Amino acid sequence: MTPIASPSQVTADSPKRSADEHYWLWVLCLLGLDYFSTLAYQPSITFHETGALGPLATAVVVLVTLLGALPVYCYLAARSPGGQGSLGIVEKLIRGWRGKTLVLILLGFAATDFTMLKSLSLADASVHVLNQHDETRRENALAAAGWLKDCATDYCGDRLGPYINEQLVVTILLGLISFVCWFVLRRGFNRKVMYVAVPLVALYLVMTGLIIAGGLWILYQHPEIVTAWLKEVQEGGGQIPGISHDPNGWMRIAILSMLALPSLALGLSGFEMNMILMPQVRGKPGEQPPRTRIWNTRKVLIAAAVIMSTYLLGAVFVTTLLIPRAEFDGAGLANNRALAYLAHGGPISCAPETAVLPICGIFFGTVYDIVTVVILCLAGTSVMTALAVLLPQFLLRFGMDFNWSNKWGVLLMTFAGINMAVTVMFKADVEDQRGAYATGVLVLIACAGLVSVVESKRFAERQAGLRRFVGYISVFIYGVIAVIFALTMLAVAMHSASGLGISLCFILAILGLSVCSRAWRADELRTVGFDFKDEQSRFLWDSLRLADFPILVPFRPGRHSHEEKEAEIRTAHCLAPDAEVVFVEICIDDPSDFLQQLQIGVERDGGRYVIQVANGVSTPHAIAAIALEMSRYSKPPALHFGWPEMDMLTASWSYLAFGEGNIAWKVRELIHRAEKDPAKRPRVVVG
Repeated sequence: MTPIASPSQVTADSPKRSADEHYWLWVLCLLGLDYFSTLAYQPSITFHETGALGPLATAVVVLVTLLGALPVYCYLAARSPGGQGSLGIVEKLIRGWRGKTLVLILLGFAATDFTMLKSLSLADASVHVLNQHDETRRENALAAAGWLKDCATDYCGDRLGPYINEQLVVTILLGLISFVCWFVLRRGFNRKVMYVAVPLVALYLVMTGLIIAGGLWILYQHPEIVTAWLKEVQEGGGQIPGISHDPNGWMRIAILSMLALPSLALGLSGFEMNMILMPQVRGKPGEQPPRTRIWNTRKVLIAAAVIMSTYLLGAVFVTTLLIPRAEFDGAGLANNRALAYLAHGGPISCAPETAVLPICGIFFGTVYDIVTVVILCLAGTSVMTALAVLLPQFLLRFGMDFNWSNKWGVLLMTFAGINMAVTVMFKADVEDQRGAYATGVLVLIACAGLVSVVESKRFAERQAGLRRFVGYISVFIYGVIAVIFALTMLAVAMHSASGLGISLCFILAILGLSVCSRAWRADELRTVGFDFKDEQSRFLWDSLRLADFPILVPFRPGRHSHEEKEAEIRTAHCLAPDAEVVFVEICIDDPSDFLQQLQIGVERDGGRYVIQVANGVSTPHAIAAIALEMSRYSKPPALHFGWPEMDMLTASWSYLAFGEGNIAWKVRELIHRAEKDPAKRPRVVVG
C-alpha cells in the first residue's frame, strides 16, 4: 500500500529544494538585474514620449514609486512573508473557486510581465550590440560583439525577406545564448547567479553613476543649457501626443507631467516582481513571525526604490539636455541606448567636441555596452531563481504539479519558446513591446494596491480608538495609490491592446492547464497527513487503528441521528447485532483546494465511536484515506454506504466541483489504486 505522506514530506518534495537565503544587499543586486536594467532604455523612451518635458515627467514617476509602490510593497512584505505577495493574499481573501480563478488570471498577467520583460530586454540588448558596432566603426576599431551584426547581415541578405531584420536575428541569438546559460546552470542556479549578479550590478551602477555625474558637472559648468531648457518647457516644449501644448504656467506643466505617467510606466518595471525574492532574504532561523526577514526585505525595497529613482531622474535629466535631438531618432545612436551614447563620448549639444567625462570613449563605451548587454540578457533571472521554488508550492493547491517540469527544465524551455515567439511577433522592436510590458507591470502593481486597501481595512476594523483612526487613514492612502495605478493601467491598456491579448492567451492556457491537470490527478489520494483536535482524539484514534473495527459508516450530520442511521444500516446491510459500527463525519472546508491536511477528532456517542474529520477538500478522498490508514495496523475495515439520492450526471458534477457525490464508487476506485495488496484493501459495500 502507498503510505500517506506527512506534511513535512510534502513540503520537502513538492519544490524539490528550498530557496537559498542571502544577505539583503546581495538580494538587492539580484532584483537589480530586472529593475536597474530599465536605465538602458527608459531615458530614450522618455524623450520619445515627452520631449523636453522628460525630466519633470520622470519626477512624477519617481514620486509614484517612492510614495506609491514602495509603501504598498513594504506593507505586503509584512502580510505575506512567504513571498506570495498580493496573489497569495487574494487567495486568502476570496476563498473557493472564485478566488482560485482570480489568482490564475493574475498569474496570466504575471506571465505576461515576465515574458515581455525578457523579450524587451533582449531586444534592447540587440540595439546596444548593433549600435555599439556602428559607434566603434566611427573610430576605425572592431566592436567586441560586431560579429553578431555581420552574421545577421549575411544571414538576412535575400533569404528571409523583409520580415526578418538584423535586430531580430541578433535578438534571437542573444536569447538562445541566455537560454543555454540558464539551462546549463539551473542546478544550484540561485547560488551561482548570485556570484554573477553582485559584481555585475555593482559595476553597472558605478559606471552609470559616473556618466550621470559627468553630465551633471557639465550642466553645472553651462547653466545656460538648463535655462534654455526651462524656457523651452514653459513655451510648450513637451511632446505628449494628443494633448494641447499651449503655455499656461507651471500648473499646466505639472498636469502634463502627470498625464505622461502611463507612457512612462516602464520606469516602474522590475519593482513589481520584488516580493518573489522575499524567501531568499536572510532572516533569523526559526523566528516566528519572521520579523528580521520582513525588515531586511524592506531594506531591499527601500534601497532599490531610492537608487533607481535617483539614477532614473539623473539619467533622464542629463540625456534630455545634453544629447542632440537627432540622435534620439530611429537611426540615431542614442535611440534606446542614451546612456551608452554618452559612455562612447558621443557629441553633446553644448560642446560637440567634448565628452561628459575624459574617460568616455571607445574603450569605456565598449565596456559599458558589454556590461549593459549582459545585464539585459540576465533580466528576468530574479524571477527564474524563485520560480522553481515558489510556483510549485503555490500551484500545488490548484492541482498543478511542476515537480517533473523542474527536474527536466520544461518550465524554463516553455518560457524560452514563448519569449522567442513574442520576439518574432514584435520583430524585436523595443517601441512596439512597451505597451504590452507596461500592461503586465501595472496590473500587478494595481492588484497589490487594492489588496493593501482591503487588508488595511480589515486591520483597522479590529482596532479601537486612535489605532482605529490611524488604520482608516492608511486605508484612504492605499486607496488613493490603488486608484492611481488602476487608472494608469486602464490608460495603457486602452492605448495598447497587445498586452491584454498576450495576457488573455496566458490566462486561457493557465486555466486550461489547471483544469486538465486537476482532472488527470483526480485519482491521487490527495491527503498529505493528519492533525488532531486534541490529545484525547489522538489517543482514541491510535486505539481505533490497532483494534479490529470492521465497519466504517460515512455519516452526514443533520439528516438523521446516529441511532437512526445505525438502525438503518444494520437493517439494510443485514449486520449482526454485535458488529460494532464506527461513524465517519466529513466536513468539507474548501473543495477548490487540491491537497488536504485532515484534522481528526474522535468522541463517543452512546457507546459508539464517531470520527469527526475537518479541513477536507473531497469527501471520497478523506474517507479513503481514513480507511487505508486503519488497514495499515489492523484488519481492513468495510465501508458501508447507502445508495446516492442524486442521478449519475448530477453526482459526477457535484464530485468535480464540490468534492461530494459519487462517493461510494470513487472511494472504491481510490482504494484500489492506492492499495495493491487485496488482503490489506478495505472493502466498499453499497446497500
